[in-house]
Order: sequence, then structure tokens, then C-alpha cells
Amino acid sequence: MAETIIKVDLSKSAYENENLHNRWHPDIPMAATVKPGDDFILECIDWTGGQIKNNDDASDVRDVDLTQVHFLTGPVGVEGAEPGDLLEVDILDIGTFEESQWGFNGFFSKQNGGGFLDEHFPEAQKSIWDFNGMFTKSRHIPGVEFAGLIHPGLIGCLPSKSMLEEWNRREKELFDTNPERVPMLAALPYAPTAHMGKMKPDEAKIAAEEGARTVPPREHGGNCDIKDLSRGSKIYFPVYVKGAGLSVGDLHFSQGDGEITFCGAIEMAGWIHLRVKLIKDGMAKYAIKNPIFKPSPITPRYDDYLIFEGISVDENGKQHYLDANVAYRQACLNAIEYLKKFGYSGAQAYSLLGTAPVQGHLSGVVDVPNSCATLWLPTDIFEFDIKPNADGPTKYLDGSVDMPLAPDLDK
Repeated sequence: MAETIIKVDLSKSAYENENLHNRWHPDIPMAATVKPGDDFILECIDWTGGQIKNNDDASDVRDVDLTQVHFLTGPVGVEGAEPGDLLEVDILDIGTFEESQWGFNGFFSKQNGGGFLDEHFPEAQKSIWDFNGMFTKSRHIPGVEFAGLIHPGLIGCLPSKSMLEEWNRREKELFDTNPERVPMLAALPYAPTAHMGKMKPDEAKIAAEEGARTVPPREHGGNCDIKDLSRGSKIYFPVYVKGAGLSVGDLHFSQGDGEITFCGAIEMAGWIHLRVKLIKDGMAKYAIKNPIFKPSPITPRYDDYLIFEGISVDENGKQHYLDANVAYRQACLNAIEYLKKFGYSGAQAYSLLGTAPVQGHLSGVVDVPNSCATLWLPTDIFEFDIKPNADGPTKYLDGSVDMPLAPDLDK
């Protein structure tokens, strides 16, 4: 049996768990140390630190403090790891806590984080998903059940001092181009809610002023939200500090490609079983700048899809030049409008695309002026037939069930 080297207490505040942190900084002390070849288990809280509850009230999603996220377990030091090495990480297994057999999906309000389609869904809503072994379903989105592909949304190693400085420089430069934008262009360092792990209070106060927020993916890995990093996958991380400093969190029971609702997978607390090895001087040997990975050999078997296309023409009819982001947005909107014909609300359809194992593909990027992106929706997750036929769609839902909508405090 592998040893659980870091445990969490779900009954306590995330700030009371000293082996967690919510900023990236090279001086965060290692919470545990392992040797190359070791395998071990890490426990993780959900990415918000328990701010979202298992109920039918979306006020917690509306009011969530996004300056706190993400709470990560670690860092784990690896003996012998030096800058320039590659840290080889095997994800051996991932699971849920027996006492926490549920997860959540939500839309942040446009004023507080937003999402991929926040102009269409500007208000906070959430769906709760119950786990039954490897399967999940939601009381808020009837008619679907699917197998989970559990994975960490966020995993990576500590940055060096120079890398941290570069992150902060370039993100501040972008932020300053439109500092009043809602949602904001970048999440800059914010000391008041920083949790710097086992760092001493005086040192933590200084480091928190420059600690990088965990919101985006960066060269070290970070918040990449790659659903295929599940059990059986392997990741090769660049090492930037002595000991590597591996941290992980933001566990997802299931997610669609793109995690389009931002609070966008089925978020959960749980545990992850890892093994680490070292490739000395691996960054130079393989010209590695960003992590690379091998996907899991074990995935839910869905092989019948409806595929929705999108092109680089936005919903207002404006032509864009080879804009893959616009194209995928249109593919998502096309799928949502289709699902509404079966009785789903737009919010239910949007949440489903963020949580179910949908595939996103960049299908064409050279045929000016339109990129073509596709969204692959598995048909077998539905309890009814969603394929087109001569008789037209049969309305499955009557509108009596929908996702909780947070009350608007301005009204």
C-alpha cells in the first residue's frame, strides 16, 4: 500500500491546512520529500477550499472569493532534482473521498470571473453531481448519466525566481492595456488571501506580494485542465528549482474539452496516487519548454457522437480571421441551441458541455478567413435519442427542473 504523505481535513478551513498553498513562489517550503522511484498518495480539497456547498442555492457561486483559488497540495520535493531536469510523474490512480461523494459545476457571474460564454450566461448558476462508483448524474440536469474520467485540473512544479518575475511582468503588461475590463485580463498577485504553505509568517507576508496566482497554465504546467491526464497517464515536467516542488489540486470527476463554464468541470475533493522519477538534464536533451504527457490507456468508451461545427464568424455576424477561439465558441453555441430543442434550458445545456466527456477539436486553421472548430457530443450519455430524424426532436424535459440561479443583489 502506498503511503498517504499529505492528508487534508475537510472540516477545517483551507488556511488551517499547512500543507496547502494557493500561490506559486520558489520559496514555498516543501511539505514533504520523496525519492525518485517512490509512489505516494496526496489528498486534495476542492479548488475553492470548500466555498461551494451541496445544496440548491447558487449564492455561493455568485459570492465565491476567486482571489483564494486554487488550493494545492504540496509542494512535494524530489531528492536530487535540479533545474534543467525533467520530472517524470505517473498518475497511478485517482479517487473520491468516501465521505464526499459529490461534486459541483457552476457559472461565475460576469462580474466575478465569467466564463467562455458569459455574455450569454452572465448570472451565477450551479449544478450538483452525485457519484455512484465510476458514474455520475445530476438532479439539476435530468436525462444524462456518464462515466467519469477523473483527473487533476492543476498540477505543476515551482517556478524559479526569474520565471516568476517574467510571469508577473508580462501579465501586468497585458492587464494594463485595459485595467477596467470585466472580467479582468489577468489575475495579478494579491497578498491578502495568499496561503503560502509552511512559509514563516514574516517571509510569507513579503512573498505573497509577488506570488503568482494559480488561474492560468504556464510553462511549468499549472492550471491546464487537460481531461486526459487521468489514471495511467504520464507527465514530464520541466524542473526550475532544487527539489522540483510538485503540487497538485483542482481535481475533476469529469470535464468536457475546454472546461467552458470556468467553474467548468465536476469539481471535487479527493486523492491522487503518484509515482516520480527523474531524467537528468532532460530539458536540454529533449528541448522541453512546456510539459508533455502521455494520455491514459483507460478512458470511458463513447464512440457515437454528434459533431457540431463552428467557424470564425461570431454570433453578431462579424467576420474574424482564422480565429479558433471564436470558432469553438460557435460550435458550443450551436450545440446548446440544439439541446434546447429537447427541453433543456440554455444553462443546463451549457453546464452539460462543461461536465460531460465532450471532445473539442481544432479541425481547420488554414482556409482563410475561417477556422473550423468542432465539438463532439457523445450520444450514449443520454437516456433518450438525440439524433436528428424525420419526426423532429421529442421534448424530454418540460421545464419543471432547472439549475439554481443566484438572486441578483442589485434588484
